[in-house]
Amino acid sequence: MNTPRDGLRIAMWSGPRNISTAMMRAWENRDDTAVIDEPFYAHYLIETAVRHPGRDEVIAAQSTNATEVAAMLTGPIPGGKPLWYQKHMTQHMLPEMPLDWLDEVCNCFLIREPEAVVASFTIQRPDAAAWELGFAQQARLFDHVCDRLGSAPPVIDATDVLKNPAGILNALCTRLCIPFSAGMLQWPCGPRASDGVWAPYWYAAVERSTGFEPWRRQEATLSAFQHGLVEQCQPHYDKLSTHRLAAIPPPGPR
Repeated sequence: MNTPRDGLRIAMWSGPRNISTAMMRAWENRDDTAVIDEPFYAHYLIETAVRHPGRDEVIAAQSTNATEVAAMLTGPIPGGKPLWYQKHMTQHMLPEMPLDWLDEVCNCFLIREPEAVVASFTIQRPDAAAWELGFAQQARLFDHVCDRLGSAPPVIDATDVLKNPAGILNALCTRLCIPFSAGMLQWPCGPRASDGVWAPYWYAAVERSTGFEPWRRQEATLSAFQHGLVEQCQPHYDKLSTHRLAAIPPPGPR
């Protein structure tokens, strides 16, 4: 994969209750990378009428026009940086939204086991519908990108990242044909100017972090309703999981 002359735009597609914000922190800690946080969120809120914390603030802060947002994401990279990491939520991509702009970015996929996502998401949304978890949308986007590329795009699993951040991030950078940076493994705690205006409602744990949290097995006792959500999401996760990157140890210090 060659970096375009005007820079590489990395669109990372994740569902909710993943390590997507920590991943954005990792990329922002590179000197060569600009980041953007969930640029289609306002459009999603307008079109679905879902009631999220800070809804009015999000709508006021972003464009609600999906075509306008897509044009911005394929336009100049902020700050003249060579890399632009774009953090996206798959559930924000509604069925009627155009996907042609994906041809102009490098699409990557961040996945997490449905059982862990369901257990976490339903704490706040106990009657959540499967579409809110983004697994089906992630699979649809994956299929679209596969069809355009003729091969599978990069896929990384949150569990793999937490078990071996350096190895998985180096594997991703290798796949993207860019150098790995050890700066991706640690970052200063606190908020960022690049965080969405919804950060006060969702980012407390990330703001306390200085790196990826160590992986810990989490046992959850799920209700019949929660098991039903897992069953709906599992096939989509399994499809992408077969393509996930294996760790590559980064080069040691010279």
